[in-house]
Amino acid sequence: QVQLEESGEGWVQAGGSLRLSCAASATIFRINTMAWYPQDPGKQRELVAEITRGGRTNYADSVKGRFTISRDNAKNTVFLQMTSLKSEDTSVYYCKAEVPVRSAIGTYNFHYYWGQGTQVTVSS
Repeated sequence: QVQLEESGEGWVQAGGSLRLSCAASATIFRINTMAWYPQDPGKQRELVAEITRGGRTNYADSVKGRFTISRDNAKNTVFLQMTSLKSEDTSVYYCKAEVPVRSAIGTYNFHYYWGQGTQVTVSS
């Protein structure tokens, strides 16, 4: 079982910065893509940033130029540096990890795990 522990919850004024972290349990040997998804009450989670194991990144248009995703593969940790925050960035942010699991016949299945969520509040 994979466990993801998030940290970095906070409150800032518009224009401020926050850094979120998400660490996977130490028993995981390999994690593929890691990502961050904010979720507002009553809405689906929407991808804002993802990063492959090799460091390739992808961002939602709404955060390009403001958010930076990075990771430390040795520590199975992903970070989200958020700058120039806006009130509309207020949400609960969840990290997600894709873990490949080898089957008995040698193929790979992908399992997805989520963190518990961390609150980001930006006041205008």
